Amino acid sequence: MSVYVVGHSSPDTDSVASAIAFANYLKATGTDATPVVQATSLNPESKLVLDKFGLAQPEALTDAGGKKMALVDFSDIAQAPANIGKAEVVAIVDHHKIGDITTGSPIFFYAKPVGCTCTVLYEMYKNNNVALPKNVAGAMLCAILSDTVNFKSPTCTPEDKAAVAALTKIAGVSDTNGLFMEMLKAKSSIDGVPIKDLIFRDYKDFDMGGKKIGICQLELATLDQVAAIRADLAKGLQAVKAEGKRHSVIMMLTDVVKEGSELLVFSDEPAIIEKAFNGKLSNGTMWVNGMMSRKKQTVPPLQKAFGA
Repeated sequence: MSVYVVGHSSPDTDSVASAIAFANYLKATGTDATPVVQATSLNPESKLVLDKFGLAQPEALTDAGGKKMALVDFSDIAQAPANIGKAEVVAIVDHHKIGDITTGSPIFFYAKPVGCTCTVLYEMYKNNNVALPKNVAGAMLCAILSDTVNFKSPTCTPEDKAAVAALTKIAGVSDTNGLFMEMLKAKSSIDGVPIKDLIFRDYKDFDMGGKKIGICQLELATLDQVAAIRADLAKGLQAVKAEGKRHSVIMMLTDVVKEGSELLVFSDEPAIIEKAFNGKLSNGTMWVNGMMSRKKQTVPPLQKAFGA
């Protein structure tokens, strides 16, 4: 039985590239594996990356029941395919906090506090002398540049920079800054995109103190890009909150140039959000200077405030 390698729901470039990279690693080391994604259509940045390096989009898989699964870039049940409890999870490779996935027997588990899952995977390839194809290296390179926001994110580590240096050579890329800007242009493209697709482009649900909290992020070259659709975004976020019976939904509008995020907040208890970030909401919004990372700068303060 093939092992299906999957990243989190609302797949970003790291979850797509790491699924491809880990499936290739498993096959190279003697285990039949297939990369999959929890979506039928990928975000513009991920599509660009796959096209640029000649990689096929992994097939969609939304039900894990009865299958052997390897998880990359997550270990939370809320971010897993349906029926993950009826699957056999055989491996996890990640760079986030350990989630609530449990297994009935020992598994391969490799996680490090670095900026990107593809950094962890690069180290696995390197340390075990597994050949890394040029096109897979290119996708991994893009994932690290994306997740670390071209090294601007506080999640970025020396290991991420070392992996980029090595992958740049393997992939034959001469200008990583130019590559990042090309990716940012695709990632921040919103023209003609349905509001719900923008909300779920990079979205995750979290359990914080028994409350369901949704956090999504749009990385932009400038906040002016969303000026004309703010009212529609607000309506869409309110609908997501109501439909999912969520306590709070927060959208991070991240300005990559200014290096900060404006939070759009819809919450049953907005005072908790204010407490988490030591600020005041004005018309449901708050600017947080320096906030670039959901994983490191948004989720931990919220978990503390909610007592999670």
